[in-house]
Amino acid sequence: MHRTIFTTPGVNTVLRALSLGFLRATGWKLDGQLPTDQPKCVLIAAPHTSNWDLPYTLMVAFAMRLNIYWMGKQQLFRGPWGPVMRWLGGIAVDRSQSTNLVSASATAIRAAEGAMCLVVPPEGTRSKTRQWKSGFYWIAHEAGVPIVMAYMDYPRKLSGLGPVFQPTGKFDADMAAIKAWYAPFKGKNWQQFDNG
Repeated sequence: MHRTIFTTPGVNTVLRALSLGFLRATGWKLDGQLPTDQPKCVLIAAPHTSNWDLPYTLMVAFAMRLNIYWMGKQQLFRGPWGPVMRWLGGIAVDRSQSTNLVSASATAIRAAEGAMCLVVPPEGTRSKTRQWKSGFYWIAHEAGVPIVMAYMDYPRKLSGLGPVFQPTGKFDADMAAIKAWYAPFKGKNWQQFDNG
């Protein structure tokens, strides 16, 4: 995987201090941690309802010393912002060409050296949606890595890492359990989120 702001010496130390300072000053609390025996995983990013989710996710990642990569629509990577977005851990996704996305992502996780967390919003969009996309699940299943339930609860100003979930291949049952765990959490624009 490409070098990111999270693996750039010096920069990550300064940004971690700034992130911790901002989160504390604005009343956010962090909870949980990655399992030490699972350096690679897929992080669910839910609920995803606002553009603010990205900067908060980046700050939480710095504060928790996570080496994250995230997927974003390819329009974010056009022009002069492209290199910046990639340095922030972004991986451009062409939503019209999703057929190979799962395999490519799983291969990238397996090939990555050291710790690596791929952040995937299951809604696939900030707009109101009634159905989660299954890509995060199949990426983890194909890569042979666990899913870590990351969350951001805006009303309580609480963010962190929940339980580790190992996909069994029984998609419907696994997805029902994952959605049930996320039911109490509310995003910034909570009315956009429907995990039913």
